[in-house]
This record gives sequence, structure tokens and C-alpha cells, in this order.
Amino acid sequence: MNKVIDGNHVLRLGRWSIVFHQRAILVAALLGVALFVSCALSVSLGNGRTTGWTAVSALWDASDVAAWKIVHIVRMPRFVAGAVAGAALGLSGCLIQTLARNRLATPDLVGVNDGATVAVLVTMLGSTSGALGAWWAGPIGAVAAAVLVVLIAGSVGTTGYRILVVGIGLSVTIDAVTNLVLARQSIDDARGLFTWTLGYLNGRDYEIAIPAALGVAVLLPLVAVSTRQLQLLRFPDDTAETLGVSARRTRLWALLVAVLLAGLAVGIGGPITFVAMAAPILATGMAGPKKIPIVNAALVGALLVTVADTAGRAVGDVEIPVGVLTSLLGGPFLLWVLLRRKV
Repeated sequence: MNKVIDGNHVLRLGRWSIVFHQRAILVAALLGVALFVSCALSVSLGNGRTTGWTAVSALWDASDVAAWKIVHIVRMPRFVAGAVAGAALGLSGCLIQTLARNRLATPDLVGVNDGATVAVLVTMLGSTSGALGAWWAGPIGAVAAAVLVVLIAGSVGTTGYRILVVGIGLSVTIDAVTNLVLARQSIDDARGLFTWTLGYLNGRDYEIAIPAALGVAVLLPLVAVSTRQLQLLRFPDDTAETLGVSARRTRLWALLVAVLLAGLAVGIGGPITFVAMAAPILATGMAGPKKIPIVNAALVGALLVTVADTAGRAVGDVEIPVGVLTSLLGGPFLLWVLLRRKV
């Protein structure tokens, strides 16, 4: 049964009900269109004659075999990898901000990204290309770092501040370990590894993008159907328990999902900073604060990473890693958030 309440559609299936917010749906549709435009811009950049409309038309037209191969074998895998990494970062940041009740909380601050970076870095030792790391090591390192943070902090806590403080300390320690690993490599090996630690999508293909996309495709619906429980985490634990939600169990489960998503993103493109913080804030501003922007945060994250990656390839003769551009944009964005009335 479908009902319309306050302009929102409520779909009831037995004892289950799903609320579709019209504004959120409209924003998601517009973000989907923007993501397609980002895809067209991404594949249209390159060397040779496969540029502009020739490259864009090759997305669906296989009459030009050479252009079709360049677009679908070389350029599209990179775009898909960036979109998946961005979506994972946006969703992970949304979950962590909800748990910490703080819009500045991100996987970067709690040590998760650094743990995933070190794990992938270890699998890349001996390689001269930073694009050849084992993506599956990212989630493993992220979970290990999260477990360490929780053990040191004593618990997940109710406000998340303890985890933030411990996470910052762990990040500093892991950064030192990362620098130590790089310092013990040869110049050629260290150059490729260092480039990857900046956040880099060059060389990423479907072999990495598809398994990571399947991981995000499994985790995203699980989070979406648990929106009510996550929404109640905004209240004190006693209130959430009264409304039938186990705050501790929900918090631990959401933290695990957020950590896995952050690890997947690092495994794909390295530690791409500030996207996990910016995506949920922008999604909330566009869709409204009434509901946690699960889907829209993922879409905004995908859009931010793919646009930054395209811009990095378009500026100058030397490609700028996507993580460098997001860091440059993230600084002013952080100041904007801090200078607003409500933080």
C-alpha cells in the first residue's frame, strides 16, 4: 500500500514500511545526471583522436572499434574505480559522522585510512608501480586499525570523542610507520609507493573496481534498510533503547560497515582525503537534515572523486593525483564548516 504523508511516499509491505522523501529522491536523480556528465568528461580526455565527442559516443557505439577499446578498456575502468571509491568514502563518512555526532569525524581522523594504507603498502613492497597494490588488504588493515582504536579507547562510547582522540594518536603513529617503510625502499620503488599514498587512480581497472563495487553494492542496501536505527542514534542511548533499538549493537555494526567501506576505498585509490567529510555535509545540505543521507552521500562522494580525478588529468602536462586535489579543496571547505554557526 502506498500513502502520501507530508509530501513523502510511504510504501507498506506487511509489517514493514519504507519512506521515500521526495526532495531526497530529486537530489539523487540530479546527482545521477551529474555523475553521467562526469563520466562523459572523464572518457573524453586523453591523447590521440579518441577525445571529445568521439570518445563519448564510444560509450554506446562500437562502430569505431579502436575508440571503443580505448574508452572501455582504458578509461572507463578508471572512472568506475573512482566512482566506487568515492561512494565508499561518502557512505563511510556519513556513518562515522552519525556515530560520533560530529560533522568533522571521518575515517581519516580515526586512523582507519592510515591502517588500510599501511596494509596495502606492505603488499606493494618490491613493486615499482604504486598502482599494483592488493586492494583486498585495505579492508583488512582498516578493520585491524579500528579494533586497535576501540581496544585502546575502551569502548565505542556514546559521543565518539574518545575514539576521535585515540584515532588521531594512532594516525600519527601509523604515518610514522608508513614513512619508515618508504625510507627503506629504493628510490624507484619509493617513488611509485609515495605517489599511491597521495591518492592515485592511474592503472586501476575492472579487476579491482568490480570486486570493490560488489562490496559496496552489498553494504549500501544493508545500511539503507537500517536508516531508522541509525536515526535514533542521534538521541541518548536510553531513548533509543526505549524505542526498541540496541544502541551499542547498532553502533558497533555501523562502525564495522564504515570501516570496511573506508578500507575498500583505500584499496582502490589510496588515502583520498576530505571526501568522507565533505560528501555527507553536502548531501545533507542538498537533501535536508530530516533523514541521514545514505544514498546521496554515496553519490556526492562518487561525484567528488571522479570530478577531481578528471581535473587532475586536465590541468597541465603532468597528472595531479586525485588525493592532492581533494586535499587542496578540503582545506577551504573545512574552514567553511568551522566558521559556520552550527558545527
